[in-house]
Amino acid sequence: MASAKILVVDDDSAIRNLIVRFLSQKTYQVQAAADGKSAIDLFNKFNPDLIILDVNLPDALGYNLCEQMQRNTNVFILMLTSRTDVEDKKEGFLKGADDYITKPFDLQELEFRVRAILKRRRVIIPEEKDSLVFGNLTIDPERREVMVNDHLVTLTSLEFDLLYCLASQPGRVWSRAELIHRVWEYDYVGDQRVVDVHIGQIRKKIETDTSHPALIQTVRGVGYKFEATSVTGV
Repeated sequence: MASAKILVVDDDSAIRNLIVRFLSQKTYQVQAAADGKSAIDLFNKFNPDLIILDVNLPDALGYNLCEQMQRNTNVFILMLTSRTDVEDKKEGFLKGADDYITKPFDLQELEFRVRAILKRRRVIIPEEKDSLVFGNLTIDPERREVMVNDHLVTLTSLEFDLLYCLASQPGRVWSRAELIHRVWEYDYVGDQRVVDVHIGQIRKKIETDTSHPALIQTVRGVGYKFEATSVTGV
């Protein structure tokens, strides 16, 4: 398999160059940008697998770039910032970020997170898996597409992986820790409520009534389950 392509976006030249040199030595294909405009131009030309994206750029907010870049692609996003506030992290995840690392950071930890994110690209869903169909909901793991009432629903890469994980075993109750281990594929050290944020986003896109979700149900004190029997036609 060809080495993964990584785009580093940070206006701090010292940090940007440090990351580029470090990841290039790990055989990744790496390019870099110092602002939002250059990042979008490189994103369209380079077609990266992963973007290490600073939140504060001179001409753009990283959260908005994250949302824009993921609109029509499955690119992974690792947010890089000096912010540590929970609400700031929540905003990043709401916009589709896959992970979040704060400055100052250890390069080995950065590599660990990069490898964990990119691992999902290879193994999260084997190509031979059939589509999952529940009434008006279809989940196609090969195309990584979700259809509701024959209309394509746009999910981020992480949202798709989380939905597929739940739907592949209807009725099973998953704890937040189990979902993080299964979908993130490593021991995520942040707030486990990140799962709640992503579940909320998925519900907005596939549920008829988000105040009374029929598909992804909350199990109090434990986590979540996908309830196929509540879908019309199943």
